[in-house]
Amino acid sequence: QVQLVEFGGGSVQSGGSLRLSCAASGYVGSPYCMAWFRQAPGKEREGVAVIGRDGSTNYGDSVKGRFTISQDNAKVTVSLQMDNLKAEDTAMYYCAADPWDRGRRCQISYPFPYWGQGTQVTVSS
Repeated sequence: QVQLVEFGGGSVQSGGSLRLSCAASGYVGSPYCMAWFRQAPGKEREGVAVIGRDGSTNYGDSVKGRFTISQDNAKVTVSLQMDNLKAEDTAMYYCAADPWDRGRRCQISYPFPYWGQGTQVTVSS
């Protein structure tokens, strides 16, 4: 059974940094596609960043130049380095993954079948 566990959330002042990590288990090998999403109260879920097995990445417009997604295939973790945080980055952050290539392009709109429980990020201005 595929499981995703996020950690690293917390509270930080505007302009600060946080690093989120997502530990994946329940499958063998490098995952095909992994991503971070976020959802603030009263808002729709937003794609933050995605990374493919080949290392290719893509970011949501609101975080480009500030956030960096990376993957440690040996440990099957995906991390999100968040710099120059803003109050509008406050949200619950979720890790999503699909370990297997189902013939669809790895991108933010990918229909991820597995999700973590989320970790809260709060940025105070």
